[in-house]
Amino acid sequence: MTRLRLDQAPAATLPLRFLFAMPCWGVAGALLLLIDADVALQSRWHPATLALVHVWTLGVLGNAMFGSLLQFLPAAAGAGLRGWRGAPWLHALFNLGVVLLVIGLRTQASWPLFAAGTLLPISFLWLGAMTAPGLLAAAGERLLRAGIGAALGFGMLAALAGGGLALLLAVRVPWPLAAVDVHASLGVLGWMVLLLAAVARVTMPMFQGTGSMPARVQAIWLAVVAAALLVASAGHLVQADGLALPLTVATGGASFAVAALWLQWRVPRARRNALYLHWRMGLLALVLAAAALLLGRGLLAGVLALGIGLPLLIGAMALEIVPFIDWIALRRRVPRGVQLPGVQRLLPERRKRRALLAQCIAAPLLVAAVLWPQSWLVRLAALAQFIAWAVHGHALASALQAGRAFLRRVEQPA
Repeated sequence: MTRLRLDQAPAATLPLRFLFAMPCWGVAGALLLLIDADVALQSRWHPATLALVHVWTLGVLGNAMFGSLLQFLPAAAGAGLRGWRGAPWLHALFNLGVVLLVIGLRTQASWPLFAAGTLLPISFLWLGAMTAPGLLAAAGERLLRAGIGAALGFGMLAALAGGGLALLLAVRVPWPLAAVDVHASLGVLGWMVLLLAAVARVTMPMFQGTGSMPARVQAIWLAVVAAALLVASAGHLVQADGLALPLTVATGGASFAVAALWLQWRVPRARRNALYLHWRMGLLALVLAAAALLLGRGLLAGVLALGIGLPLLIGAMALEIVPFIDWIALRRRVPRGVQLPGVQRLLPERRKRRALLAQCIAAPLLVAAVLWPQSWLVRLAALAQFIAWAVHGHALASALQAGRAFLRRVEQPA
C-alpha cells in the first residue's frame, strides 16, 4: 500500500478552497436547472443545457479534481508542487473562467465566451505547470504517476479544445460538431476517468478495504485507453459520423466501472461504509451511462455520467479528504502529547450517509426528468439537487467546525 507522506502535505487552505467550491457549484447548477426547467433537459445543444453541463464538468467536478490533486500529489505520490503559493490566484482564475463560460453559453454573449476561452485553458496549463515537474521528478509509484500524468495531459488538451470552441462561438463561427465530440471525450474519459482510475489504485484499498488491480493489467488498460482515445479522436475529426469515438468512451468508462465494482465485491459487509456505497451507486451510474451512449441516448448518458455518476464518486472522496486535511492541520498545530480526535470523529459516518441519501433521492428524479421532460418534474429534480448539494456542503463544513471546536478546547487556558 502507498505510504502517506503527511509532512509533505500542503497547507490546508490550498486544496480546501477548491473542494468547498464544489458544493457551491452544485447548488448553482440546481438553481440554473430550476430557472431553465422548460428547456434545459430537452436538447444537447440548447444554450441552457450547455451552461448546465459546464457547471457540472468544471464547477462541480473540475474544482473537486483540482483540489484533490493538489492534496494527493504531495501526500500520496511524493510529487512536490511548483509555485503552490499562487494557488489562490489559480482558484480565482479558474472559477472566474467557469462563471464567464456559463454566462456566455447561456446568453450567447461574445465577451464572456472570449474571456472564458482564454482563462480556462490558462488555468489547466497553470495546474500542469504546478504538478508536472513534481510528477516527473518523484521516485517510485511509476504506474500511479503515469496515470495522473496521462490524465493531466488529456485535461490540458480538453481545455485547449474547449477554449478554442468558446472563441469560435464568441466570433459567431459555427461549431464543428466533430470537434465538440472530441472535446467532450477528451474531458470525460481522458481527464476524469483516467484520473479516477489512477487515484483509485491508492484510495480504494486505503478507504474501502478493496484489493488492487494487478499492476500489469492496469498499465495495459491505461495504455490501450489512452492510445484508443487519441486515435478515435483523430478519426472522428475526419469522419464525424463514425462509431469509434463513442465506442471508445463507452468501453473505457465501463471497463473502469466494472473493474472497480469487481474489486468492491470482495469487501466484507462490515466495511461497506458510506464511501463504499457512494462508489457503488456512482459506478453503476457510469455503466448505465456507457450503455446509454452506445444506444445513441447522448443526453441521458451525459446526465448519468456528469450529473450523477462522477459527482457521486468524486464527491464521496471529498467527504474523506476534507476531514483528513483538517486532521493534518490539527496535527501541525496541537502540541505534542495531546491526543487528536480520529478522522472519523471530525466527519462521522452518519453525516456521510445523510449526504448519500440526499443524492440517492435526487439521482432518480434527474433521470426521470430526462426521460419525461415535464417542467414540473425538472423543477422537482432541481429542488432535490439543491437539497443534496446543500447537505453535502454542510457535511464538509461540519468537519472544519469539529476541528475548530477541538482547537478551542485545547487552547483554552487551564
